[in-house]
Amino acid sequence: MPFPTKFIFVTGGVLSSLGKGLASAAIGALLESRGLTITLQKLDPYINVDPGTMNPFQHGEVFVTDDGAETDLDLGHYERFTHARLGRNNNFTTGKIYHSVITKERRGDYLGGTVQVIPHITDEIKKNIMSVAKDVDVVIAEVGGTIGDIESLPFQEAIRQFKSDVGKENVLYVHLTLVPYIATAGEVKTKPTQHSVKELRSIGIQPDILLCRTDRFLSKEIKSKIALFCNVDVDQVITAKDVETIYEVPLVFHQQHLDDKIVQLLNIWTRAPRLEDWERLVEKVKQPKDSVTIAIVGKYIHLRESYKSLNEALCHGGIGNDCKVDLDFVDSETIDEASCRERLRTAHGILVPGGFGIRGIEGKIRAIRFSRENKIPFFGICLGMQMAVVEYARHVAKMEEAHSTEFDETTSFPVIYLMTEWFDYRSQTVQRRDITSDKGGTMRLGAYPCMLQEDSVAYRAYNKKEISERHRHRYEFNNEFKERLQQAGLFASGSSPDGKLVEIVEMADHPWFLGCQFHPEFKSRPMNPHPLFVSFIRAALDHKHKQP
Repeated sequence: MPFPTKFIFVTGGVLSSLGKGLASAAIGALLESRGLTITLQKLDPYINVDPGTMNPFQHGEVFVTDDGAETDLDLGHYERFTHARLGRNNNFTTGKIYHSVITKERRGDYLGGTVQVIPHITDEIKKNIMSVAKDVDVVIAEVGGTIGDIESLPFQEAIRQFKSDVGKENVLYVHLTLVPYIATAGEVKTKPTQHSVKELRSIGIQPDILLCRTDRFLSKEIKSKIALFCNVDVDQVITAKDVETIYEVPLVFHQQHLDDKIVQLLNIWTRAPRLEDWERLVEKVKQPKDSVTIAIVGKYIHLRESYKSLNEALCHGGIGNDCKVDLDFVDSETIDEASCRERLRTAHGILVPGGFGIRGIEGKIRAIRFSRENKIPFFGICLGMQMAVVEYARHVAKMEEAHSTEFDETTSFPVIYLMTEWFDYRSQTVQRRDITSDKGGTMRLGAYPCMLQEDSVAYRAYNKKEISERHRHRYEFNNEFKERLQQAGLFASGSSPDGKLVEIVEMADHPWFLGCQFHPEFKSRPMNPHPLFVSFIRAALDHKHKQP
């Protein structure tokens, strides 16, 4: 008889950015290696309905799912480490929870009762956790923020109640905390972990497993001390050690029998773990045969989390070519005519990523022109593709004032513009928008089909005619200029099935020059690298080896 769905709740203490998302993803990978089906969920305490309108400098990248949800970047970790395919129900925020409860109250669903955090908000949270529990063996739910944060309390109370609701044998609490090494004292300190667990227990949650983030493996004596003061068994104290590559995390956890302990505590019978693929992957990452340098010319480079999926996709492209990819982050605001060559001349490939707003735009255009004129492999993603069209229109197709209407509404050559009417393939309806529409609700979001033109870089990379990729943008290629640009040497190699939405552009007379309107990085996986990134890195390797 099959066992009921099990729930693992991952919380964090002491400080943020300890790696709850990676820890959750690694636990998912370990359970999948034992034959279990899993899904993951992120519960975020901020009041925004989703991260779609949040500044990347504050929040990092926005990860987009197939169904068009704008979600936390941790969902990217979840999808890269596991086979779970996630959607809008896999990321809930305080804003989304309260919006739902207030809507019900206005509708009269509570029959005039007083609406309170307990039980109404906590019940809504629990309902949303249960919404992803169908047809999976284990749900891994990560609670964002840090224990002690006032905004996280409703989520913490909800997961506390969960054990009573579904049975204590079906719930496991994993707490990630910090065990710092103090160099002047020459020892690691357990007090932050003790205080964090004390705070967690004060709200009624006793952790079952402690993941201790540190830069070295903890001794048996240190683990025993933590176990004594935190009321757990010694074998339930796991070292979450810093690693050379994030893809080593599942192996480090497995070496300490974390997956054995989880299935034991949850009373699950599974097969023995199969981690050979992870071992081969880590070996490839650590021992590459070659290397290339890719310049990423963007404006959010001061927070690397802003390009998290992109950075990982480039790493995956390197894995697919047995090489290391060194990333050179270039601030597009600092690129002027004088510094462009000096700053980019050592790059074997140049990538211009997505973004919003006019800041740094001209620097991106200069970088694109440099890659085009010097035959350096170029990859433009979303805004990067749009600026490639602008650059080509200006300097090759003789439309000197060409621009996107996002940045210049009066341009004589609006090669990129706001398409007011387009067909949504998921809903099978016509969508309409204009410049006054809400920024959070007018983008083309999620998976859309694309037909590839044969005898193109894109077709050779994918090796198939029809693809599906995830989007997050508002402005589109203006078909009014399609023929003129094609005559000048920039052609559309990928379009929507009806031909009205240009998805990929390529330059005819160039070793590798491609811009795509979608975000291919969202679908790249370490064991299944995205074909465009594999092709781009291969072109960068060829460029490197052809240099004198």
